[in-house]
Amino acid sequence: MINKLINTELKPKPVSLQKLVEQFELTSLTPSITIESIYLDNPSINKPGIQFTGFYDFFVRGNIQIIGKVEHEYLKTLQEKQRDQVFSEFFHQGVPCVILTKDLSPMPELLIHAEISNTPIYTTSLPSSDFIPELLRWLRIELAPKVTLHGVLIDIFGEGVMIMGDSGIGKSETALELIKRGHRLIADDAIDIKRISSNTLIGQCPSLIQNFMEVRGIGIIDVQKMFGVEALKTSQVIDLILNLEYYKDDDSYKNQDRIGEKEEFTNILGNNIVTHNIQLKDWRNLAVICETAAVNHRQKKMGYSASQELKRRLKEALGNKS
Repeated sequence: MINKLINTELKPKPVSLQKLVEQFELTSLTPSITIESIYLDNPSINKPGIQFTGFYDFFVRGNIQIIGKVEHEYLKTLQEKQRDQVFSEFFHQGVPCVILTKDLSPMPELLIHAEISNTPIYTTSLPSSDFIPELLRWLRIELAPKVTLHGVLIDIFGEGVMIMGDSGIGKSETALELIKRGHRLIADDAIDIKRISSNTLIGQCPSLIQNFMEVRGIGIIDVQKMFGVEALKTSQVIDLILNLEYYKDDDSYKNQDRIGEKEEFTNILGNNIVTHNIQLKDWRNLAVICETAAVNHRQKKMGYSASQELKRRLKEALGNKS
């Protein structure tokens, strides 16, 4: 059952080429070309082996171009005039940049046409098999669909638990108790959520409020200064949502599933996250409930369900009586 639908997606901001260069410590072969205005908005790459043979159908011009040993060896088999023609057509397509892996030496024709088309060229010491997966992972995270939600995200026994609810309901106080019990805070008040894949959401804290929490009646506290760096974590996969609700003394909860057999979900950016609605009462220990929910969720992921085990035992007991 889909409990909520949250799909107010923020369009991913393009990432600057400069940031990529710094992240992977790339060496520029065209230092005279300025890159401040070059931004990347496509989380894919291309190895232009087939393009060097003249086939440009389905060619995506916004992709980073990677020249590895195979492409480099093929280019070496061409005559200088052929290579000049190949690079002329290639750079005419308008690519954002070219990266040579394994410190391959650039051919003169490559640098000439790069300068003419104002296309930066870089090298990395890593082989293509190591560099490409890391580059794709980084691009996928940087350019992932994103939404910012109000709540608290905390790592409880390795499970990413997002605590949601109305303002002032006690989300931060619950997180504070969990931190004191040894769990790690990712974000308080605002959570930046990115959709990395069809089954993975990653939550982070906006850099402006990182390490800070608001405790009503006290004010802003610095979690790192008070509890140490071990009380914090920079990002976390979101596994479970606990939605805090004020208790209502009426019949609205009578039909609620008390066994836990039926799961509810919150859909965030197209991904369904298991959601439990927690009713607040004065005597309920929310920190213990959060820990229990996290461990129970992990057990279900590992294939064990307490509700299913209870049903099995009941079925077995009734079968023995008959």
